[in-house]
Amino acid sequence: MKPINQIRRIAVIGSGTMGLGIAQVAAQAGYETLLYDVMEEAAVKGLKTIEENLRIAEEKKKISALQREETLSRLTITNNFNDLVADVIIEAIVERLETKSELLISLALLNDDEETIFCSNTSSIPITQLAKRIPHPERIVGMHFFNPPHLMKLVEVVSGAATSKENALTVYSLAQKMGKEPVMTKDAPGFIVNRIGKMYHTESLKILEEGIAPVENIDHLMEASGFKMGPFKLIDLIGVDANLNVTKSLYEQFHHEERFRPSRLQQQLVDSGFLGKKSNRGFYKY
Repeated sequence: MKPINQIRRIAVIGSGTMGLGIAQVAAQAGYETLLYDVMEEAAVKGLKTIEENLRIAEEKKKISALQREETLSRLTITNNFNDLVADVIIEAIVERLETKSELLISLALLNDDEETIFCSNTSSIPITQLAKRIPHPERIVGMHFFNPPHLMKLVEVVSGAATSKENALTVYSLAQKMGKEPVMTKDAPGFIVNRIGKMYHTESLKILEEGIAPVENIDHLMEASGFKMGPFKLIDLIGVDANLNVTKSLYEQFHHEERFRPSRLQQQLVDSGFLGKKSNRGFYKY
């Protein structure tokens, strides 16, 4: 167990939209923060995005120039896996069980003190499955941020079958120190938000596939109904590929229930390299 008052250093793995946002809020909360990506140029790009996020926050008077400078002083980037020794390690990599499991196994070998807490930003994979091959599985906790992490307040704190209550509470407190509004949840495919929210995407995609309405109309109608962002704009922001991987994960875990069926149109976009805003084209062109 690692009490909240003993956490000094946080490592975040993956410098995509989620990883860089998590690293930003960790550094803003006062923690020495390491942002890792296997590709050095991706880590550099992630740091530049954080710098831009902080510049915008300063312009909007949400933080001071001193807070921006102090946040950046606490941030380090690396592509050296051996640097990933920390009190809390948060993975934010591709939504695949095998890939995440192999990463956690390697991290456990590198951090063998039994007290390092491993958090997964998975949005659909059960924490129990991720923990089953890890020594001391009581230290595996779900810490699911929402996109973009530096703006969205909600964090789901997920306890697997082996997760200790003490470690879950530490992660809950950590989320609060990051300025978030955490919610405790038990382990289940999609947890709370994605299990409900996935219907926002899958039903919209079915309407598109059936030719009932085009992308722009569906988004406009949903926004006019009170949603802050239409489903296709949201998918493009999340990443067409990332969103599809979550759908596939839920589809498998719910034994091919029709409501979670992945969209062939979405698959075609991914196959074409149209991944949303990050590639300048998805359901929309940017």
